[in-house]
Amino acid sequence: MSKFLYGIDFGTTNSALSIYDEEKKEIIDTISIPSLIYFTEVKSIIDGENHIVGEKAIEAYLSDGMKGRFIKSIKQILSRTTFTETRIHNKRYTASDLVTLILKDLKEKADKIIGEDCQKAIIGRPVFFDDDNTMKDTLAQTRLKKAAESAGFTEVRFQFEPIGAAFAYEKTIKKKERVLVADLGGGTTDFTYLILDPEKVGSKDRKNDMIASGGIYIGGDSLDSAFMWDKGTPYFGKNTMYEATPGKVLNVPKSLFANICTWDKMNFFNGLKIQKEIEEYYYYSKNDPKFKNLITLIENNLGYSLFRSIEKTKIELSDQPVSTFDYHNMEIEINEDISLDQYNAIIEKDINRIDTYLDQFMETYKINPQDIDCLFLTGGTSMVAAVQTLFKNKFPHIPLNSGDNFKSVAKGLAYSGYLFED
Repeated sequence: MSKFLYGIDFGTTNSALSIYDEEKKEIIDTISIPSLIYFTEVKSIIDGENHIVGEKAIEAYLSDGMKGRFIKSIKQILSRTTFTETRIHNKRYTASDLVTLILKDLKEKADKIIGEDCQKAIIGRPVFFDDDNTMKDTLAQTRLKKAAESAGFTEVRFQFEPIGAAFAYEKTIKKKERVLVADLGGGTTDFTYLILDPEKVGSKDRKNDMIASGGIYIGGDSLDSAFMWDKGTPYFGKNTMYEATPGKVLNVPKSLFANICTWDKMNFFNGLKIQKEIEEYYYYSKNDPKFKNLITLIENNLGYSLFRSIEKTKIELSDQPVSTFDYHNMEIEINEDISLDQYNAIIEKDINRIDTYLDQFMETYKINPQDIDCLFLTGGTSMVAAVQTLFKNKFPHIPLNSGDNFKSVAKGLAYSGYLFED
């Protein structure tokens, strides 16, 4: 019987796995990979494999000239009833099938470290996969469980991601604390209010310590989409005018550009009807060069490389006042300085939604700010300057702590072995 269990944080942007030794009661290693899959344009003649996962997926995608199919933010499709399958190389892939590829890659890496086949896992999940929609939430967890089983896990339990982050923080404190945990990832922002006590680390009954949990469907991808709409789409013809009828000049429909603000809507342009419409807009715009950029973006599958530039701008603005939105590819030329004030204005709507939700969360559960001893922020989006400012202004009297933004959840999940005692 294996003495190990895995804590797995399957994230929108990155996924991590912590290996926990149940006999020694310690984590022996934590590994992480980007939550990315690249399906090569042509199957391997040798083994028939056609997909690459993680960091190597980026390298292969770029070295192959961005051909094939590149898939990111898979977590966001788990709750979507409209997504049933996608076909790649004439093979059907459900949402669970895609997640399985990432979980399997993590498992293989971890099994190699311990030298055995570990089949026991505690998998993190957001408090809400989709803004408090019970049906979609159930669908998402069902799909995630199926993916875990397909990856080789026979014993699976689920834990809320912010609780996982809290348990990681609990290992670092010296006395009991009432903690508000905010886990800001690529797809969601989750909150948990709970009591942490270093004397209860590893305890089998923590139900009474979990006071409140909630979440909202806003994360780093939302901020990137807002930036793309505001600063990116003008370079791809959002303001293009066309004249299909003599003397009647119209603006190209803005709805077109909503579909280049997130990767999963890019397949909107695969249909013959919409491709014909785009060609007509281009012709009647008298070959507007910025609208030509849209055609180049779509035909050459450049979405991911463009969003990498957007993310780079976001990261740089986390600790400096100005960054450059810089992208040069296949005659698409973008070079625009973006100040922190400009960026904050772009993402203000999403930050305000997080703020409003947090107010509702605290009111619903009757949480008084004076009853919070500590704030614990985790997740990549927690480093965004406007997010930091939100919490510092809202709770000026409370210490703000953070752990490893990309591994703390996985570590805390690995400390949740008590879930197997039910």
